[in-house]
Amino acid sequence: MESQDGTIALTGQIGLIWKQTKAPLLVPFLKVMVVVCLAMSVMLFVERVYMGIVIVFLKLLGRKPEKMYKWEAIKDDVELGNSAYPMVLIQIPMYNEKEVYQLSIGAACGLSWPADRIIIQVLDDSTDRAIKSMVEQECKRWASKGINIKYEIRDNRNGYKAGALKEGMKHSYVKQCDYVAIFDADFQPEPDFLYRTIPFLLNNPEIALVQARWKFVNSDECLMTRMQEMSLDYHFIVEQEVGSSTYAFFGFNGTAGVWRISALNEAGGWKDRTTVEDMDLAVRASLKGWKFVYVGNLKVKNELPSTFKAYRYQQHRWSCGPANLFKKMAIEIIRNRKVSLWKKFYVIYSFFFVRKIVAHIVTFVFYCVVLPTTVFVPEVQVPKWGAVYIPSIITLLNAVGTPRSLHLVMFWILFENVMSLHRTKATFTGLLEAGRVNEWVVTEKLGDALKAKSGAKASKRTHIRLGERLHLLELGVGAYLFFCGCYDMGYGKNRYFIFLCLQSIAFFIAGFGYVGTFVPTS
Repeated sequence: MESQDGTIALTGQIGLIWKQTKAPLLVPFLKVMVVVCLAMSVMLFVERVYMGIVIVFLKLLGRKPEKMYKWEAIKDDVELGNSAYPMVLIQIPMYNEKEVYQLSIGAACGLSWPADRIIIQVLDDSTDRAIKSMVEQECKRWASKGINIKYEIRDNRNGYKAGALKEGMKHSYVKQCDYVAIFDADFQPEPDFLYRTIPFLLNNPEIALVQARWKFVNSDECLMTRMQEMSLDYHFIVEQEVGSSTYAFFGFNGTAGVWRISALNEAGGWKDRTTVEDMDLAVRASLKGWKFVYVGNLKVKNELPSTFKAYRYQQHRWSCGPANLFKKMAIEIIRNRKVSLWKKFYVIYSFFFVRKIVAHIVTFVFYCVVLPTTVFVPEVQVPKWGAVYIPSIITLLNAVGTPRSLHLVMFWILFENVMSLHRTKATFTGLLEAGRVNEWVVTEKLGDALKAKSGAKASKRTHIRLGERLHLLELGVGAYLFFCGCYDMGYGKNRYFIFLCLQSIAFFIAGFGYVGTFVPTS
């Protein structure tokens, strides 16, 4: 009896504290947060609708890069011979890429271009001696076939990828090159890649960069790779296309692109001050007045991260880096006098603020924190247009990029909300320049390793350590959303419980590590 009385008394005290703090503190704060989140939602909505309208007009008018800029195929000249072709450098940075190094080196060596007008540079930062030896032997194998391939190593990994690319540009033989094409270790360009990109640079002296689209070879590997495909297809089909067609500016994707070396040098070369050295270079080159071209019908095969661990690391880098770069360059962009006021507004507001900061924060804070919390505070109401209509339209606009995955839209929403937890955390890390701001973890590529290991262990039971799979942040958010959903089902009037319960399940699945593929350890 005494214990029951004590429990009742404790419950009564908690209820009293809740009533005393809710009206003067929680209600006003939650109302402010709802207004802020609605404002961010509207900003994101306007941005997505604007880009959707631009894409429709581009399709109707048939505006293609070949029509917007001068493009003429390079023709053989009997008198000039191969000298009619510009000298091209191919850079392939890699780090312990055991599973894919042969693919990228082989694809680069298979590019159709006069042998005496191309130099392939393999920048190997590998720390594993066995892998280093394999990469070197592969380079020697291609060199024995008459390919002009250079195997370059460093004594350290300073600057990571940016540092490797910067060191690569210092070699004496690079001075004879006019253009540089960059491919990450899992990228496999088609043989005609240079024939389709170089003419843009050759015939238009104002163009600094030609960017190709990514084509994912393992998009059907698991549900997580399908979700990634939906997000990245939108990025390429819409965001890159709009930036290229309207402002001649977009973020360089770090690979599958060709730079004019003189433009790269004028912009200050590679810098390792953030984890998005590619975006950093693109912004600096744009501020010098250079233009970029995105060629959407030119696709380069590559691999999506298929393990949840690899994807989380990648998304941390992709979210933290832009936020940190925005902090470092905002004033420089505003003070720049070489580009128009309208282009400055586009870069600062649309490119950086809305897409790289607002999009991450509003997704997590609004839909995973503020909206669920309102079920406990009936005094705070979220209008239906903000809770339902705007996110629905944004989702549909995003899904258009990958029509084959329209039936997976609900899974995509739940997955993106889960990932927004890490993106928001990374965004604030970048803005505040906190602990992991310059953390660089190379995205793990599996190549055919997954199939090989899975096949070899098909008859064996794989033992997995629970600690390797558990993610406490996701489990914590999942528990909170589940509690909110149960409360709304029993006492609330918002009818958010269906969404909240589904979203909590998504967080639990991620929290227990049942997302993506699992590679058995040998």
